[in-house]
Amino acid sequence: MAAEVSDRIYNYISVLYGKESADKYLAFIKKEPIQYIRVNTSRISREELSTVLSEKYQIKTVQVDNFENVLKVSEGQDRIGKTIEHILGFYYIQSLSSMLPPLVINPDSSDIVMDLCGAPGSKSTQLAELMNGKGTLIINEIDNERIKSLIFNLERMIVINSSVIHSKGEVLSKIYNDHFTKVLVDAPCSGLGIIQKKGEVNKWWSLDHVQRLQQLQIRLLVSAIKMAKTGAEIVYSTCTLSVEENEMVIDKILEKYPVKLEQVKLPVPTRQAFTEYENLKFNPELKKAVRVLPWEIDSDGFFLVKMIKTGKTEINEREVPRQTDYKIVGSNHKSIKPYIDYVTDHFGVDKNILDDYKFIFRGKEIFFVTKDWHDENIGLFNRIGLKFGTLDKKERITVNSQAAQVLEKHITRFIYQLKNEDELYKYLTGWKIKDIDIPLGQYVVKYNNWMLGAAIMTSEGLKSRFPRTKRTQRFDF
Repeated sequence: MAAEVSDRIYNYISVLYGKESADKYLAFIKKEPIQYIRVNTSRISREELSTVLSEKYQIKTVQVDNFENVLKVSEGQDRIGKTIEHILGFYYIQSLSSMLPPLVINPDSSDIVMDLCGAPGSKSTQLAELMNGKGTLIINEIDNERIKSLIFNLERMIVINSSVIHSKGEVLSKIYNDHFTKVLVDAPCSGLGIIQKKGEVNKWWSLDHVQRLQQLQIRLLVSAIKMAKTGAEIVYSTCTLSVEENEMVIDKILEKYPVKLEQVKLPVPTRQAFTEYENLKFNPELKKAVRVLPWEIDSDGFFLVKMIKTGKTEINEREVPRQTDYKIVGSNHKSIKPYIDYVTDHFGVDKNILDDYKFIFRGKEIFFVTKDWHDENIGLFNRIGLKFGTLDKKERITVNSQAAQVLEKHITRFIYQLKNEDELYKYLTGWKIKDIDIPLGQYVVKYNNWMLGAAIMTSEGLKSRFPRTKRTQRFDF
């Protein structure tokens, strides 16, 4: 069903861009949204994925100019979220515009990165990929329900260099000061750029609501600037078109805080941000910010600006994070050594590979994260890294499916290759696979040489340890 546009939204766009553009906006949001996917090239090439989607699911895709790892879905959009490859994190369904902020901030493995408003994880997982799964990526999300989807997507995309905070982003500068080399603030906004997909925006959009959002956006951006090191990059983005949430926010920031703007260059058509609006004149530096208009890109509308912190900011009274009984150790620590030894002996993983990780004990659960991830505020985190394994009552480890996927290329023993789609279905839905003759014990499971996860061979059959959160996902063969 096509989205509707209220008179107040139509009139607002008319004031910004004229009636002809407002009519294009109206026509655009009445079309079915185009689906784009970002290919996880650490797991599969763009060309191979395109072939798999076409041959297995009759999903047709085309490459997108100027984007190395993006495919546009031309046929089969209703099936793109139901494939096994989607469940396994081979790709992320994401609007083309949403991919732009991570490309602008462009972190690498040497960076300390904060994604201040992270859920549901499209940009967070993209940042992790740009960092080649190394370095320190910290992701914050305030909403308790949205944080579940964030963690689900981090696990699905096998993000091993990240940690998750559940906090108000505007108060995190009381803990971090002059700390991050790059900060992304993809701020909560009124959503005029995504009304094609979220028609509910039409019901509640008003300038009063926009003004309230502006105050939150300013507080988030001020917090980001305080958390950034001098010389660090801060990218602010929204998926809305209102001046109040974009140019006005940046203009107020430029008045009071030590930042300068850098020219934003994108691989899509853009418009220069406004330097004047009605009777207001903004800082002329705003000409370096850009707007992406939905009817010109055939994707979501966006605003992006890149800032460099040029000087020190005031130090807030520091808050000390809550204490925790979490313990984080290196691979040679005596507390993790028995479990490292088991993985190396049982699965044939070279010990040197496991030296590349740190391990976190949380009760009976063990997580792991890249060894160059570092943060002193362990008690602040909801989650660090991915699950490595779980200890039973006798302190024996059961290796997790996420560990199997991370260590996929290094596991040489106790591998079970699923023989057919019946076995695949049973594994993915949590059933036991019976009538197979292999020794008892822990296994990793592959299908077509793709690592699916872990399993345990019992006297009753091969028991799937494919994550329960993924078993509920609908999928096609």
